[in-house]
Amino acid sequence: MGQFLGAEQKKEKEIGPIIDWCYEDYFSGAGDGENWTSADFYHAVCQTVEEINRAIGSTQIRVPRSDTVRAAYDKHHKGKGKRLTKNEFQNIVQMVILDSGITSFGAIEILLYIYGAPIAAWAIKQRLGPKSIPNEVFIPAITSATVYLLAKLSKI
Repeated sequence: MGQFLGAEQKKEKEIGPIIDWCYEDYFSGAGDGENWTSADFYHAVCQTVEEINRAIGSTQIRVPRSDTVRAAYDKHHKGKGKRLTKNEFQNIVQMVILDSGITSFGAIEILLYIYGAPIAAWAIKQRLGPKSIPNEVFIPAITSATVYLLAKLSKI
């Protein structure tokens, strides 16, 4: 449980600067906001989600639906016709991420590696030299090596 909370705090620290950077990139020169269409705003939010996914390392956040973005915008942007503030943009992105949900591609990928790599290595070992290394040593060693590699690649 503590590891999960630590990972969430780490991701939150990674996501905060990305949201700030995207706000500066998309909205700092936006003027008073009158020239922005809903399509422009949706594009900016989708680009922000894409940057967050890139920073996390794999596709974790689903692309939001346009009505979700519209609802979040209407809820958090109080000054109609005024420029969107950084705090409003952060609240909108957080609401969109929470509403869109998180895909399980990362979890499936990890399970595939943790269980699939040792099974594949075991099958190859059984074919090439079944008596060379005992299974009681081989399978834990391959599993440990897989977990170590995933940790080094920042997948877990």
